[in-house]
Amino acid sequence: MRKILITGCNGQLGREIQREYGDTVTFIRTDMMAGDGVEALDISNLADVQAMVEKTSPDVIINCAAYTNVDGCENNEDVAYQANAIGPKNLAIAAKACGAKLIHISTDYVFNGRGSRPYVETDAPDPVSAYGRTKAAGEKFVQENCDTYFILRTAWLYGEGKNFVKTMLSLAETHQELSVVCDQLGSPTSAVELAKMIHFLEQTEAYGIYHATCEGDTNWADFAEEIFRRMHKTVTVHHVTSEEYAAMNPASANRPKYSILANEKLRQLTSEFRMADWSDALDAYLDTLRS
Repeated sequence: MRKILITGCNGQLGREIQREYGDTVTFIRTDMMAGDGVEALDISNLADVQAMVEKTSPDVIINCAAYTNVDGCENNEDVAYQANAIGPKNLAIAAKACGAKLIHISTDYVFNGRGSRPYVETDAPDPVSAYGRTKAAGEKFVQENCDTYFILRTAWLYGEGKNFVKTMLSLAETHQELSVVCDQLGSPTSAVELAKMIHFLEQTEAYGIYHATCEGDTNWADFAEEIFRRMHKTVTVHHVTSEEYAAMNPASANRPKYSILANEKLRQLTSEFRMADWSDALDAYLDTLRS
């Protein structure tokens, strides 16, 4: 049976990948903390990464580990760089040494967000935040240190864990009104759909950079209103600009305003697989919260 080493296995995407594959593979589950069948692995430590890979000989390495707190990255860029850049570099080195495929998860934040059409995979990264800079560096290191890699840029991810959908529903229990940014555009993406795309690509040798978001787009304020409408929550959403939000939250990092990614390379590769529309994927996710 094939072996997949997964980092960040207890995160939203890590959990969903394990559900997607089920018992068709053997998972080597790693995270920062050990316990319950999970081995501790600090991906920023090359020696530890190499020892883990040499011990387990995985066929595939899926890197779901990252420092994703966007505002936290601004104050701790050195720490974020270790997780988001050095970690992927170490995994790429180890993957090449053992002949494993590497799947690395990246982000829409590698772009500056000043575009007016969906970003495609060949557009040049130009990050405007510490999070974006460290993730862009991680992409570069993967490309430089491994040949058999997939880099998947995703956006606005939600799944089992802390995410925008659950935050909005939690706030709805105590707030009748909320201010939400309306001028940042993107594609809410279900971890279920991203796990499906990872599974599909992993079985190919069509290596390279892919955009991996649910189809369609919206903005944060409209997204929040859809969540409340579908879950029958009575909350008034005030649409505010990024500048107005920053004035209310001065510690917030710069975020790309136009963050729509086109899954162009996937469309070129196959007609057999497409990620779901964001609205349909949201319905499926909300059904799991209702049950």
